[in-house]
Amino acid sequence: MKRFYLWGVLLALLAPFALVAAPAVSGEVERQAMNITAIIMFLVFVAGTLGITYWAAKRTRSAKDFYTAGGGITGFQNGLAIAGDFMSAASFLGISGLVFASGYDGLIYSIGFLVGWPIIMFLIAEQIRNLGKFTFADVSSYRFGQTQIRTMAAISSLVVVAFYLIAQMVGAGKLIQLLFGLDYWMAVVAVGALMMVYVIFGGMTATTWVQIIKAVLLLAGATFMALAALSTFGFSPEEMFRQAVETHPKALAIMSPGSLVTDPVNAISLGLALMFGTAGLPHILMRFFTVPDAKEARKSVFYATGFIGYFYILTFIIGFAAIVLLSQHPEFFKPEALAADGAVIKDQLIKGINGGTNMVAIRLAEAVGGNLFLGFISAVAFATILAVVAGLTLAGASAISHDLYASVIARGRSNETTEIRISKIATFGLGLLAIGLGIAFESQNVAFMVGLAFAIAASANFPVLVMSIFWGKMTTNGALVGGLVGLISAVVLTVLSKAVWGDVLGNVNADGKPIGLIALNNPAIISMPLSFFFIWIVSLLDHSEQAKRERIAFEAQRIRCETGIGAEGAVDH
Repeated sequence: MKRFYLWGVLLALLAPFALVAAPAVSGEVERQAMNITAIIMFLVFVAGTLGITYWAAKRTRSAKDFYTAGGGITGFQNGLAIAGDFMSAASFLGISGLVFASGYDGLIYSIGFLVGWPIIMFLIAEQIRNLGKFTFADVSSYRFGQTQIRTMAAISSLVVVAFYLIAQMVGAGKLIQLLFGLDYWMAVVAVGALMMVYVIFGGMTATTWVQIIKAVLLLAGATFMALAALSTFGFSPEEMFRQAVETHPKALAIMSPGSLVTDPVNAISLGLALMFGTAGLPHILMRFFTVPDAKEARKSVFYATGFIGYFYILTFIIGFAAIVLLSQHPEFFKPEALAADGAVIKDQLIKGINGGTNMVAIRLAEAVGGNLFLGFISAVAFATILAVVAGLTLAGASAISHDLYASVIARGRSNETTEIRISKIATFGLGLLAIGLGIAFESQNVAFMVGLAFAIAASANFPVLVMSIFWGKMTTNGALVGGLVGLISAVVLTVLSKAVWGDVLGNVNADGKPIGLIALNNPAIISMPLSFFFIWIVSLLDHSEQAKRERIAFEAQRIRCETGIGAEGAVDH
């Protein structure tokens, strides 16, 4: 009965989004000619990673091997893998496109993402590694009621994974239409099938090395592109900015903040979601269990912060350089964006580019490196999606097998063989679900889903995680109520925002413009404080015997946090 209850809650949370229909993100995707070079390079990448998966499968014998690669990943390797997990195609193509369209203001997303990493490094990386085994629910439930907290943590993890996966699969299909010239459904099936192979057969070891290889390829490709672009300006950023101001239709405004997010409350809310959501993403937190000790966990965040910060600097250069260089390539623009003499019309620079602003980095790759480099960057963009969805799927499968099945349903009585088998079945199921939802959501606006995933992570996961580590008076009831309030309020407020109520559900005002029932487009500024408040107030009002035992147990947890030495967490109350 408990099993049906858990899935019932999850399906109830997802139901509103499974029923909506809306127009495509940006109209019909313009399918490009088939890029044979890109396909060949991607097949080489797939062949190499499948070889790694075969090698990893022979090394994966225990639950620890499957979930955490045996804890044998070094801090440097894990830092690269975290960067590979975090640097998505949306970051690479989307942020460079935002900089191309809005200039300096396009950095708001990358700054928000980046600021989250020091929070992880100084607040929770060491404690997570010392307290947990496989998932962040191990940490959240350490001294609390296992059934309640693991159920809540698993549900919030699965909701985050579901929204993130849908966005990635839809993005994969549309991206491959643009880059490779393949059909949408073929791209979605290919991503889903390869993801299942990596996770089912290779577990965390294969997933880690796929992410490391992808990170190296992406950083190398973006570095070459940025340097090649800068070389046309004599390696002078000042000259690049000067020419960009002269070329861009917004002129000097591209060097000033405020044009992309004009409402300060929405800007703060978005920043909160990006910063604290990063510290609550289950597939990122899971990576801290792959290193041997807390020192390596700290080092891995240090390296990841460096790699990700360097990557965002590259996207900034790529976006600004593209303003100037793409304007010199009329073949990248629609006919209506060109003047009679074949030059690009200044006012059409943003709207007139083939494939939209998400194709800016790809077009720049062709401009500075020709067809061969275009094929390389296209293949890396596809590999980027594979690495991200593999990490997401493994986190979702772990929530099902380790948190729900082994700890809640079997109550610790399952063996490792059964747990791994359940995880592989869950991976297969999640893969089929991701393929099905990716195809079903092809023509729907899923842009809000990544923001919602970050908002839920910031509102449900992060408060429970950080309060369980640092506040000795927190109780099971406080964590349960606060986590659920954060989860539900984030979902409900997102539904009521313009991004869903107007853009997705089609509600408009008298002028025909989409509207929301609330002014916020991102709920974190409300949902995250609500979660903290309910954790605090419910815990203070909880005078049960169970709550007294949990407060006493905090001292033992604190010692284990600091030293890594001590007893395992609580069993069920």
